[in-house]
Amino acid sequence: MTNKDIDYLVNFLKDRQISTITKDYHTYLTFHGLKAASVFILKDGIIKTSVILQDGREFNISYINQPDVISLLHDEALQYDEQPFNVRIESEKATFYQINRVNFWKYVNNNSQLQNYVKQYYRHRLSENFSRLQRLTMNGKLGALANFLRDMVLKFGTSLPNSSKILIDFDVTNEDIAGFCGIANYASVSRMMRKLKEEEVIEFGKNSKGKRRIIIRDVQKLDDYIAY
Repeated sequence: MTNKDIDYLVNFLKDRQISTITKDYHTYLTFHGLKAASVFILKDGIIKTSVILQDGREFNISYINQPDVISLLHDEALQYDEQPFNVRIESEKATFYQINRVNFWKYVNNNSQLQNYVKQYYRHRLSENFSRLQRLTMNGKLGALANFLRDMVLKFGTSLPNSSKILIDFDVTNEDIAGFCGIANYASVSRMMRKLKEEEVIEFGKNSKGKRRIIIRDVQKLDDYIAY
């Protein structure tokens, strides 16, 4: 999915003055399985998507930090549909376009560029989920953690001046990391993070606002833990 496709979708909604809603940090926009009559499109902010497993644990799927549709995985003919994810706000605030499902699909069915966006959306989600599942099955716990940190570099990484180190400028807890890596006990995350620190793969520092952050000291060493 290209930036051009995303920009077209956002401008399309803006031109039609589609209403928006704003949610605060760590509140939920939707809950997995609950029915809703709306399609939600992230306008700005950062969110986390997750589902609840049968044993009651939360399994994290992804962080999304750019405009994107976040609730479009079921039958277009339904007026009300089950939400595919829990969606929790991870930035100070996040704003979403909210549009009735039936109206959204009317727009899509009469607009070739929106049809292309939806096709690309499904392909992207399928590819992303398959790749993530593949890496979780191919890697042990440490490999899953390394893979998660690699993804965080891509989404939130900032190169430090005069250095090859990369600061992950995002606040993520060990509990959330455990949820992304399929680790039942988040205390295990602390032990593995200490191991990566001792092996000089990561370190801890602060961002420009003085908040504690993970720093990747050696990306190549981090990649060595990941089975592709």
